[in-house]
Amino acid sequence: MTLTEIKDIAAIVGPIFTFFAVVWAAYVYNKNSRLERAKWLASLYEKFYEKDHLKAIRDKLDCDDDVSLEIPKLISEGSAKFSDYLNFFEFVAFLKNSKQLKYQEVEQLFGYYLSCLNRRQDVRQYVSEKGYELLNELLKEFAEKKK
Repeated sequence: MTLTEIKDIAAIVGPIFTFFAVVWAAYVYNKNSRLERAKWLASLYEKFYEKDHLKAIRDKLDCDDDVSLEIPKLISEGSAKFSDYLNFFEFVAFLKNSKQLKYQEVEQLFGYYLSCLNRRQDVRQYVSEKGYELLNELLKEFAEKKK
């Protein structure tokens, strides 16, 4: 085989190999992205549903209790537990905005509690006024998609 023939074969095989390498890299990237999102979701699930530190606030903000007198008290006191609860969702919104999580994943895991936050105008106002910008945007997006 001559040098010219080898160059001709390389000219044909090179782009084909490059194409398959790019396809493989995209596949591996997509698989790793899904794995990373699954890790984030598992961690968030554990922190939100299995740890007690957010449970008390979660119970007070539950949608089934729209007449709760606890919520205005939470807002007026601005307790650390209430801030932790809102900061949790602020972090979830950050992960969604940075494309670590997809909207659908956030909605499936936390949709009920986001709708509970949205139903309370006093909570929405507090979120808006106290610097929870990412959570505020997430709640707006959530409300829009639920219409």
